[in-house]
Amino acid sequence: MLSIRAAGPGLAPAFRRTAFIQPILRNPAALRLALSKRSIQIQSLPPSASQEISDSQRIKRPSSPHFTIYQPQLTWLGSIANRVTGSALSVLLYGFAISYLTLPVIGIPFTSADIVHLAASLPDYATYTLKALLAAPFAFHSLNGLRHLGWDAGKFLTLKGAYRSGYVVLGATAASTIALVLM
Repeated sequence: MLSIRAAGPGLAPAFRRTAFIQPILRNPAALRLALSKRSIQIQSLPPSASQEISDSQRIKRPSSPHFTIYQPQLTWLGSIANRVTGSALSVLLYGFAISYLTLPVIGIPFTSADIVHLAASLPDYATYTLKALLAAPFAFHSLNGLRHLGWDAGKFLTLKGAYRSGYVVLGATAASTIALVLM
């Protein structure tokens, strides 16, 4: 590195001046920005006006294209199916439990004996259909839950592993649904 003395006596004052000039003065763009200050006027708005502005901005905002442009993938279809089956099984369980507790109180027979008698009186095709409608979501949700536990443990996280485990869940769901229906 050159010292000021080595650069010659004529350059020393120029080096000193340059070193002490503030950085904003050396950058023309920063200088223009500092000199051209804009005044911003702030206006207080009532809540209704701010809500109207927010609503008008929300209407102009583009919506996500999600389903309309993306090709369906096993991972997001499996995620949606897992949520739907979980919700359906929860609604069914709570509905049955509430019915089992409240219907006998209001005079409608809904005891264990009545449920067994109803199931025995149904034709075979109706029995198998109802069993399949219960077994398929239960099997899928249970097996996909095991898949998610595997993901939590750090397994099957690659794209190939996610698809392979998804296909295993679908195959195991079909096999266990058939096994549960035939019980």
